[in-house]
Amino acid sequence: MRREAILRAATAVFATRGYNSASLVEIAEEAGMTHSGVIHHFGSKEQLLVAVLAYRDDADVVSLEDHTAPKGAAFLEHLVRTAEQNTRRAGIVQGYTVLSAESVTEGHPAQGYFRDRFAGLRIMLVDALRVVTEGELPDEVLDRTASAIIATMDGLQVQWLLDPEAVDMPTSLRLTIEGALRELEARRAGLRGGTAVTR
Repeated sequence: MRREAILRAATAVFATRGYNSASLVEIAEEAGMTHSGVIHHFGSKEQLLVAVLAYRDDADVVSLEDHTAPKGAAFLEHLVRTAEQNTRRAGIVQGYTVLSAESVTEGHPAQGYFRDRFAGLRIMLVDALRVVTEGELPDEVLDRTASAIIATMDGLQVQWLLDPEAVDMPTSLRLTIEGALRELEARRAGLRGGTAVTR
C-alpha cells in the first residue's frame, strides 16, 4: 500500500513538474510520508522514475486477457480502446506526455525506456498491419504507417491535455487508422495490378 501511494504521488508530481524539477521531498509530502520512507522503498529518484513508468505500463494491460496485447486487427482496435480509456486517466496521460518529451534531453534517465517503448510499439503495429494486409506489402511501408499512427496517438494526447473538450482522441485515432488501412489496401490493389508503390 505504501509503494502504491508513492507511485501515485510520483506520477502526479512528475506530471505537473517534470522529472528534473520534481523532488523526492515533494513526492513524499504528496504521499503522506517522509523522504526517508520514499528512499526506503525505491532507493533513488531515478529508480522511482523507472517504477512509475512500469506502473503506467501495468495500467495499460491490467484489463487485457493474460495481460498481453491482442494481435492483428484486434490490436488496432485495442489502441482505440486505450485512447478511450485515457480520457478517464488524465494524470497518467499527463505524466507520460511530460516524461516522454523530457526524455529527448541529453542524459535523461527515461531516454532508453521511451526509445525501447517506441521501437516495441512500432514492431507490434507492423506485425498487426502485416496480418491485416496478409503480408503483401513491404515492411518499410508498414513501418512508416506504424510511425504515423504512433505520432497521431501521442499528438492527440498533447492536444487533449490542452483542450479536452475540443479533442475526441478515440474517434480521431480511429479515423487515422481507418485512413491508413485504406491507403494500404490501395497499395495492395496496385501491386496486384502490377503498379508497385513503396514510398
